[in-house]
Amino acid sequence: MASISRDASGKIRVMFTDAAKKRRAVYLGNVNKKHAETIKMRVETLAASVTSKTPLDGETAAWVGSIGDDLAEKLAAVGLIAERPKAITMAGLLKLYLDEKEVDNKGGTKTNHRTISNDLIGYFGENADPRAITPERAKQFLDHLRERKLAAGTVSRRMRRVRSIFAYAVKRKAITSNPFTEVKAMSVLPSERRAFLSAADTKKLLNVATPIWRTIIALARFAGMRCPSEVLLLKWSDVNFETGRMTVPSCKTEHIPGKEYRVTPIFAELRPHLEEAFELAAEGEVYVVGTKQGDDYRAASQGADGWKNCNLRTQMLRLIKRAGLKPWPRLFNTMRASCETDLMERFPISAVVEWLGHSATVALKHYTRIPDELFERAAKSDALRSGASSASAGIAGDVVRNTDAESDARATQNTTQTGADGKRPERTDLDGLLVKQAFRPNLSAPGFSSPNASMTLPGFEPGFEP
Repeated sequence: MASISRDASGKIRVMFTDAAKKRRAVYLGNVNKKHAETIKMRVETLAASVTSKTPLDGETAAWVGSIGDDLAEKLAAVGLIAERPKAITMAGLLKLYLDEKEVDNKGGTKTNHRTISNDLIGYFGENADPRAITPERAKQFLDHLRERKLAAGTVSRRMRRVRSIFAYAVKRKAITSNPFTEVKAMSVLPSERRAFLSAADTKKLLNVATPIWRTIIALARFAGMRCPSEVLLLKWSDVNFETGRMTVPSCKTEHIPGKEYRVTPIFAELRPHLEEAFELAAEGEVYVVGTKQGDDYRAASQGADGWKNCNLRTQMLRLIKRAGLKPWPRLFNTMRASCETDLMERFPISAVVEWLGHSATVALKHYTRIPDELFERAAKSDALRSGASSASAGIAGDVVRNTDAESDARATQNTTQTGADGKRPERTDLDGLLVKQAFRPNLSAPGFSSPNASMTLPGFEPGFEP
């Protein structure tokens, strides 16, 4: 039981006995008797719940959630409730998040964080209490982004970052739950942005490019390297012409153990361009994309926005115009995706994703494309398959007719074949089997079938004949 008393200074306190049989006090200060009686009743319920290790009833739980931080701190100090997260503003939460991630964040990531910070502060307010954001308000924020006519992919990326920020707030106990957990936006790459740069168009680009840009284009299109970061950071010490391999540094994933770099082949389409760049490189040149222009690009990446400052896009657009091509969306990302599409036709997906530095899920969702020539090949395959099906149907008809002629002879023969016990053994329905085989797709090349070859008993492998 709890009781109300006054201390020496005349201030009211609620006394109770905790689970360890120790007398504890909750100091309320100068409050009226009715308020003190209400808190006394709640303290009794809380103490009983803690002692019996049972959950609170809904009414008491709601009361705990409605009380102020001052009273909650006093109840937590005597072990009646869990410690409530310290109050923090939206601006304070965003600063805490950025400060903790500062070491791992690249320039582009920091820019993205500033963007979403402006979105959150602009919508909820700089001094908003993150604890007051409900799932309904979180859904309204998503609707707000969509109303601004942002691309679906942009909205999805921003919502993922918001969920991460509020998950961090839960981890830091600034809030009790993440209101954005169930508020998600689908990230679907629009069909008009899923372009494919063919090898023929790439050749047109290479024909009008300077040596340094031939190297950049070849590394992006024929090696699938991220541009500008991986392309501009590749060093000659990373290229081994003898083994046909390159060690590609990945600044995007270098903070992940084991993902600092990856080893890729020097693909046949890439080799002549690398060899040309090696022959033209000055003695002592460190980077594959060398010369003063390459150094200027790398120097620009040291700014606040990281690799975004390099601005390779402007010169790339000039080359596209000079080659008589139409600009495609996401210039360098499309070149990387086109490379991966080509590689998927020639090599196992497990090898391709290892060479390009991402998972199979990411590859299939964001990178692979379907070139027009595949549609043409598929159409021709359908025509060939139709012809094969007609031929199979003709063979099946012959088999059925021949089966009718042979069935009487086999029936006579089989009626005389009996087992040692005088009973007739079960036999295979050859008529039905032949018909089924005629309509079933061939699993082996007809030219190599051997209908007269002898077979061993079940469980034994055929003998080897030199």
